[in-house]
Amino acid sequence: MDIELLTGNEAGTGACIPAVEEGIEWTTERKGSPGKLVFKALGDDALDFSEGSAVRLKVDGRGVFFGFVFKQQRDREGIITVTAYDQLRYLKNKDTKVYGNRTAAQLVRMLAREFSLNVGELEDTGYVIASRVEEDSSLFEMVENALDLTLQNTGEMYVLYDDFGKLALKGLGSMYVGGQGGYLMIDEETGENFEYTSSIDDSTYNKVKLTYDNEDTGRREVYIAQDSGNMNRWGVLQYFDTLSKGENGQAKADALLKLYNKKTRSLKVTGAFGDTRVRAGSMVVVNLNLGDMQVKNFMLVEKCRHVFRENDHRMDLTLRGGEFIG
Repeated sequence: MDIELLTGNEAGTGACIPAVEEGIEWTTERKGSPGKLVFKALGDDALDFSEGSAVRLKVDGRGVFFGFVFKQQRDREGIITVTAYDQLRYLKNKDTKVYGNRTAAQLVRMLAREFSLNVGELEDTGYVIASRVEEDSSLFEMVENALDLTLQNTGEMYVLYDDFGKLALKGLGSMYVGGQGGYLMIDEETGENFEYTSSIDDSTYNKVKLTYDNEDTGRREVYIAQDSGNMNRWGVLQYFDTLSKGENGQAKADALLKLYNKKTRSLKVTGAFGDTRVRAGSMVVVNLNLGDMQVKNFMLVEKCRHVFRENDHRMDLTLRGGEFIG
């Protein structure tokens, strides 16, 4: 395995190759967090980088991470622990935005332009948000709200991530690892261990109630979708929210019930053979006997942690799919 790690120098005019200890960690999460790279370097006179310096990681010639140094921690042995984040780190910036008649993809492009972020491929998310006020919110929250509205109204999930220095926004259909006849599979042979939990305690709802205060009629409109069978099994687990002008109340209630009216399960695979194509948002095949059920289908990677060593590459995956919520 060929690992190439470069850091920009403090002046920003060149690059250096730090003497890195084994155990480079690259972590991504599907929502609300930037990609993170952590490594330990031996401090010496030749090492010339600082906070804000660019960091680039390639593995076997494939671009894995491009970001910037945000933190350094030194010990008495002269070892520097470096934490770098990709562009998504700047989505932690807060602002107030009022916008309308934009899709989630158009919102991402608008924010990227205002905050000088590099943009790659942004797929058309389709659903137009009629109007939205985001008060004192992080850019992450603004984008996540837009993507949640898209999911609730269309049933389509999109993933925002940094693709080696450029923002990318893609639907799950574009996130499969591998192709027909050659999809990446996680099974008993490729995964060292797993942790599995089932629950109705979080993100499970069998009744959805949405309301809209219609200023034109002066009346409150109520939209309900429910599953009486699951209400008898689990008791009433109600989801409540208000609607914005222009939203189809009953269609949204039906979509939310379909999304949340199920037992939730969480699955984490640890020590799997590493593959740099896998990141949070990826879709992989999982074939595991979990004891009370056999899983053999595509699952979404909610969180992914890669650890690179000289002759070993492993990854830990938190998975979601069907009843699995990550």
